[in-house]
Amino acid sequence: MALTTTRAEVTSKIEVSEEDKELQDELKTLVNKILCTDMKLVTAALEMLKFLIRTSTTSMTSVPKPLKYLAPYYLQFKNAYEKMPDPNAKKLCADIISVLSMGPISNAGDQESMDCLKFCLQGTLKSIGDWGHEYIRHLESEIVQYVYKTSTIEPTLEKLIKDIVKFNCKFHAEIQACDLLMEIDKLEILPSFIDKSIYSRICLYLQCCAKYVDDLEADKILKLVAEQYIRFKEYSKALIIAINLNNDKMVDEIFKKCIDSGTLKQLAFIAARQLYPIEVDDEVPDKEDIVNILNNNHLNSHFQNLARELDILEPKAPEDVYKTWLEPTPLRPSVLSENVDSARQNLAASFVNGFVNAGFGKDKLLTGDDGNRWIYRNKDHGMLSATAALGLLYLWDVDGGLTPIDKYLYSKDDQIKAGTLLALGIVNCRVHNECDPALALLADFVHDPNNVLRNGSVLGLGLAYIGTNRSDILSLLIPAIEEATTAECFSIACLAGGMVSIGTCNGEVSQSILAKLVDWRENEILKSPHLLMAVLGLGFCFMGRKDSIDAPVETLEVFSEPFCSIAKTILHTCAYAGTGDVFIIQEFLNNCGEKVTMPEPVPETKAEKSKDKKKAKLEWDPAIAQAVTVLGLGAVSMGDEVGSEMCQRVLGSVGRYGDPAVRRAVPLAVALNSVSKPDLSVIDLLTKYSHDPDDKVACNSIFALGVVGAGTNNARLAASLRQLAVYHAKNPSELFMVRLSQGLAHMGKGTMTLSPWHTDRQLIDHCALAGLLVPLVALLDPHALILGRSHYLLYALATAIQPRWLLTLDENLQPISVPVRVGQAVDIVGKAGTPKTIAGIHTHTTPVLLGSGERAELATNQYEQLSPVLDGICILKKRSDETDSIV
Repeated sequence: MALTTTRAEVTSKIEVSEEDKELQDELKTLVNKILCTDMKLVTAALEMLKFLIRTSTTSMTSVPKPLKYLAPYYLQFKNAYEKMPDPNAKKLCADIISVLSMGPISNAGDQESMDCLKFCLQGTLKSIGDWGHEYIRHLESEIVQYVYKTSTIEPTLEKLIKDIVKFNCKFHAEIQACDLLMEIDKLEILPSFIDKSIYSRICLYLQCCAKYVDDLEADKILKLVAEQYIRFKEYSKALIIAINLNNDKMVDEIFKKCIDSGTLKQLAFIAARQLYPIEVDDEVPDKEDIVNILNNNHLNSHFQNLARELDILEPKAPEDVYKTWLEPTPLRPSVLSENVDSARQNLAASFVNGFVNAGFGKDKLLTGDDGNRWIYRNKDHGMLSATAALGLLYLWDVDGGLTPIDKYLYSKDDQIKAGTLLALGIVNCRVHNECDPALALLADFVHDPNNVLRNGSVLGLGLAYIGTNRSDILSLLIPAIEEATTAECFSIACLAGGMVSIGTCNGEVSQSILAKLVDWRENEILKSPHLLMAVLGLGFCFMGRKDSIDAPVETLEVFSEPFCSIAKTILHTCAYAGTGDVFIIQEFLNNCGEKVTMPEPVPETKAEKSKDKKKAKLEWDPAIAQAVTVLGLGAVSMGDEVGSEMCQRVLGSVGRYGDPAVRRAVPLAVALNSVSKPDLSVIDLLTKYSHDPDDKVACNSIFALGVVGAGTNNARLAASLRQLAVYHAKNPSELFMVRLSQGLAHMGKGTMTLSPWHTDRQLIDHCALAGLLVPLVALLDPHALILGRSHYLLYALATAIQPRWLLTLDENLQPISVPVRVGQAVDIVGKAGTPKTIAGIHTHTTPVLLGSGERAELATNQYEQLSPVLDGICILKKRSDETDSIV
């Protein structure tokens, strides 16, 4: 019993330990000397006290003992400070008071006293970092409070801020330095303290911070980041920032400052993937190679090499995709139903054939001897899309594709000729040839009196020259907009004009569209579903340009509802697509719950009523405005993972409680947030919607499944689509959509993607996003457009089709195979040390197919990468000083 001790006894023993008693006595003696009047003793005592506090060591979870024991004397120190005549002693005392003010006793009276900062500024201002990280953090918080309160930064305070930033940058607290300078709007101080060892970590953090501030502040931050990358010769990373800023001057500067041939080619690959226009100077090394890269002339040859490596050159027939033999046997009458509605199913097979064999140049329906026969198995407008599928087969192959397509241009059937014109545009999509074959072949039909031929050539030009903003192309398309007499011709011309001038705010295109719309303000044409496409074409001019839409939005105020709300929402959707802008999302959420109020209808006369019986009158569904808003939610929120997740939850409520027209947009918005990303939760959600009693909701959900699984060959999705084919066997429209989705899911035999995001999701391709929006907006009224005679709008997806590859080349642009580790991307922003960037690692040899959210890194030290991330086409440089060792 005598050996047992209570916890209180142990604590009392600790409290009265000899070491602590000695320290308390020493501190008390020093305090007494400081409070006396002999200045020699005061100065010496202050120096000793300062030494004791600075050299005290303790655990990170407890207060240093000198501070704990000196806390009761805080007010006495302040009183002594006021009475000290010696300025040097006064400064030493101020330093100690500043440190002691961090304690709980000192701050008990006034939380806003800011004594720590106040006395620090009155102190010596020397070696403030010696007081420790916690003191620096306390100072930072009070500096932010002070600047918020006074909106001023005096020279003394600015010097203190620089000392703090210098300390943070020296001792691995760069993130704190960035936060402090962003809070007080003094980020321009930072570059002078950035060196080679920390610039990468700082730039990565600032780049991510730019997503959560207003546009002006974001531009300022990103410009600083780009300047640092240029300073340290990280030209590839600087180019990504410059493209995000849409800063042509900075892009030109990067290309001029970069003198390494391999890096220049890598810059060209990044710009070419984004379709960003670059002017190459004559003195640039390897100019011919760089121009070819920028024109995407390499795409087809590299894709053919990939297909050869993966051994997938053998063409696939639609039946190989449908796999009807796997459908449940008791319900096999689906085959009978396909024969009954053969025209529609043949049309679906044409699309499936085009998507599945896209870029391969071979198929089993069109490129053989029976190509003509297959086209004639389609009826009327179906022949247009069947012929246009040739464009997908020869995608990016301008030299090899023109000859087999051109022969159909001499057909006597206008639908086949129009399909050929469209195919010629698709072949040239994203590829620029010096001979301009698309312009030479299509220009003659732009003003053709036959509307079918005109539409084929106009849309073909839009697809062939998307994102170029070429004046010679626009000089053909703008008159086509102004001369249009039907809603369909006008909408196709607007789409083409918007595609060519995408994201440029081209005044001629936007004014010609707006002028025509205003002229038709009282016209019945304005109520046609095709006008959705016309307004979308107007929106393309302002794609990603945010506030630049103020002028056209004001012009649209002259229109009556619901067209006014529809048009303004489409403009906002295009301008903010992929930005994740919180304010626009909030505005869209508010609009989702507000129904558009329609003006009171004018009473009709008996004569008008009798006419209406003979001819159905076109009218907008007021809920279409809300449906466009829902689709806009998906387009804007796709730029941010958190926003995207929140959007999915909101869309769930809209899908349960919204009006029928609004519910039709929900699957499309969900698909926009998961393009070529077949998450199980998304597939399950869309599969539920695909059984909806509303056939339009079901059709849109089925198509959304195709977009979500585009180019992935996802087995679970393929099984769901086969079940849907059986379930909708007697519904021609739904079955048509199922076949389309099956074609999209196996697009490029599983080697392609529709996702507009690339370069590790750092860049969004507005041309690809535009191609995605065309069919999705058209599906807001599916039976009027995609399921009607305008199914050829689906070929706008050609602008979004890209291989989902990782292809490695040497500096001479020859393919090389290297081992790489592939895994799920991990966010490492702001993390200490050198954390792993990928998880769930698998080692492969390039070329490699990358799934959504996957990231790759080199597995050996044999090569050095010239690209910022291993994604797309990457150039590797042989290391001269490293052995081939595992990283």
